[in-house]
Parts: sequence; structure tokens; C-alpha cells
Amino acid sequence: MFKATPLTYLIAHSRRSIASCRYLGTLVIAEHEGGSLTTSSLSSIEAARKFLTKDNSLSLLLAGAGPTLQEAAANAASCHPSISQVLVADSDKFKNPLAEPWAKLVHLVQQKGEYSHIIAASNSFGKNILPRAAALLDVSPITDVIEISESKTFVRPIYAGNALCTIRYTGSSPCMLTIRTTSFPVGSTSPDSKTNPAPIHQVDLSKFSEDWNSRHIKQTTQDSERPDLGSARVVVTGGRALKSAENFKLIEKLAEKLGAAVGATRAAVDAGYVPNDLQVGQTGKIVAPELYMAFGVSGAIQHIAGMRDSKFIVAVNKDADAPIFQVADYGLVGDLFEIIPELLEKLPEKK
Repeated sequence: MFKATPLTYLIAHSRRSIASCRYLGTLVIAEHEGGSLTTSSLSSIEAARKFLTKDNSLSLLLAGAGPTLQEAAANAASCHPSISQVLVADSDKFKNPLAEPWAKLVHLVQQKGEYSHIIAASNSFGKNILPRAAALLDVSPITDVIEISESKTFVRPIYAGNALCTIRYTGSSPCMLTIRTTSFPVGSTSPDSKTNPAPIHQVDLSKFSEDWNSRHIKQTTQDSERPDLGSARVVVTGGRALKSAENFKLIEKLAEKLGAAVGATRAAVDAGYVPNDLQVGQTGKIVAPELYMAFGVSGAIQHIAGMRDSKFIVAVNKDADAPIFQVADYGLVGDLFEIIPELLEKLPEKK
């Protein structure tokens, strides 16, 4: 039997369809360094591929000033076959990653592009920008996504990683999210794998006003030949049991022999053994190396949340009941002040 459909339903349904069709693209807020995209930005591109369909596109947003920005844009245009276009905002306003100008830039680009999703890495760069940009766009961001089930369904850890929460986004577009880079490893796509580079477009900044109160003072970096903590294949971490900054040099010597990055627990950082950019954990960096070695680390839940995805975990602690042994693949009960010197003696010099 034929049943008439109310006209009001047809109008409302058609409006929803038109509105959803307006928002088709995905925008990745990318970070660059030395003329190339950072590893975290490449992971964001991998996550954005989950939204790609025949009607969807992937745009990359780069901002900064000077020749390194143009070099990064050229490299980005050919770094991945999924990229449809590269948007470049060239201005001294974006020379430093301040949240205010970057958030206004994202708001400006969204008004012109009307993207369905905006993605950034869940690092200090992305966490600084995305919440403010979401506030300007009047949407609620979803943070620390580790899995994308559908276009609006995501999985994120809660309770320091002890539980996983599945979230379905029902708000208005754009859907804004930060992703844990360790959950979206970069594929083996080489820079030369894309024969036709994506077009590069300059963002029109003629109406971009400078009306924020914060200003950049300085940025300091530590020159080191060791690999970056967030992307290293091997990480050697020390805890409070090392007792002093001088003793922590044992960890640094071992890392140097292994060609590894150095990590630290929050307790070691708070005690002043090492700077806070080496902190691994819920309030530090999330890492997932092939090998994670923990010396004098008790295994507090906040620290475990930052390294539980490591492929192999090796723990050394003189306390046989330390929680770190519950997640370790290999554990050794012993004094780290005896074990590390023995390792240093037996390991060959790095070539």
C-alpha cells in the first residue's frame, strides 16, 4: 500500500543532503621543518586517507615564511599520491607556531574550503592550535584518536589508556580531530612515487587581521646527533632510580651506543635530571618504537600510557614487583648501576 511522505520531511531531508554534500574535503594542518614535512604530519596524512572517497579530496595546509616554506610546499606536493592540493600561507605572522594566528588561519581556510574533516597531530603543535580553531568554528574537537572506524566514528583512549572509548561525532561540520601518530604509521611511499605533483595555491591573506595579544619571545633547541624521541626506532628511558643528573649520563651513553633516543619519566624530569622535552607518558610524549628499554622505571600508569604500544619492551628494575614488568616482554631484576656498565662494556661501538 502506498504511503504518502510528508512534504516537510522531504524538504528537511533534502536540506541535510545538500548540507552534507557541501562538506567533502579533508584538511590536514601540517608542520614542516628544514624544508620537509615532519613525521607527525605524514602520519596525519595517513589518518586522513581513511576519509578519502571518489568524491572526497585531501588538502594540506602549510604556513610560515621564507624559502624553507616554499621548499616544504614543493616537497609536500609530491610526497603522497593522496594529496589533492597544498595550501600555503606565506607571512611573518606564521613564522612561529603561535596558537592565535594559526587558529585564525584555519578558520579562514575553512570558510573558503568548507571541509568535512580537519586533522592535526596530537603533539604540542596540534594541541596548541586545534582547540582554539575549533572554538572559532563553534565545534567540539575529538582528541587523541587512535582508530578511525567510519567517517564520524572514532576510538580514543581514556583513563590513561586503560580503556578505549568509541565516539560518534554528531555535531556540525567540520569534524576536527587530533590523532596519535603512533597509531597511524607512515607508509613506504617514497617522495618520487607521485609523478604529478599536487597543485600549490597561495592562501589570500588580504583580510587577515593581526589582533592577538600573545607574542613569540624565543625558541630554544638542543643540538644532538641522537634521533628524535617521537620517531626513534629504539628508545632508552631512565627513571628516578638514577638519583641524579650525573648518573643519568649512563642512559645517554647507552643510547649513544645503540643509536637510540633518550627518554625519561616524569619523576626524573621533575627532579631536574633532564629537560621536560624528554618526558615519556600521558603528559609527555607518546612513543611506539621497535625497542623500548626502561631502566629504573617503576611503571606508573601515566608513564605506561605513553609507551604501551612499543613493539618490544625491556625493563630493568631491582624491585621484582614493579608494575613495569606487567607490560614488559623481557624483564631483568637487578641493579641498573651494575647492568648498564656491563652493557656498555659488551656492546660494540656504534659505526
